[in-house]
Amino acid sequence: MTRPVPDPVRPGQESVWDYPRPPAVRACTLPIQVVLGGQVVCRTSTSWQVLETSHPPTYYLPRSAFADGVLTPAAGTSFCEWKGSARYLDVTGGGRTAAGAAWYYPRPAPGFEQLAGHVALYAGRMDACLVGDETVLPQPGGFYGGWITASVAGPFKGVPGSAGW
Repeated sequence: MTRPVPDPVRPGQESVWDYPRPPAVRACTLPIQVVLGGQVVCRTSTSWQVLETSHPPTYYLPRSAFADGVLTPAAGTSFCEWKGSARYLDVTGGGRTAAGAAWYYPRPAPGFEQLAGHVALYAGRMDACLVGDETVLPQPGGFYGGWITASVAGPFKGVPGSAGW
């Protein structure tokens, strides 16, 4: 399959097509807030972004930034060729539970050690995930966990026909 044509990059944006493969990990100090069931379940200004070709950044938030009791173990595991074996978590807030809506790497693979003690979330399963004052859009397709903000230009893996990207 041929590589898609990257969207034009506007001032203040970066193209996901300039991100590397294998992915890179980048520190982020933007304020982040996650809301579920009308409750703020996480608030932080320190996180990690995983940047991979064709994907919007996936944000890994410190587990310690989550409100007490909102994260509970969920069934299931998965494997990433870069980051290693992941485990899943249910997220509960305001009387609502989003099953399997978060994941983490108990022992991240070499090169991804920064992700230890951090949790990523599917934005589409939360009421809202905010980076700064901007409500993110979930990466298309429901399988990937990237967060789309105005600071990134696509197109993004996950749209129909992107399986071979």
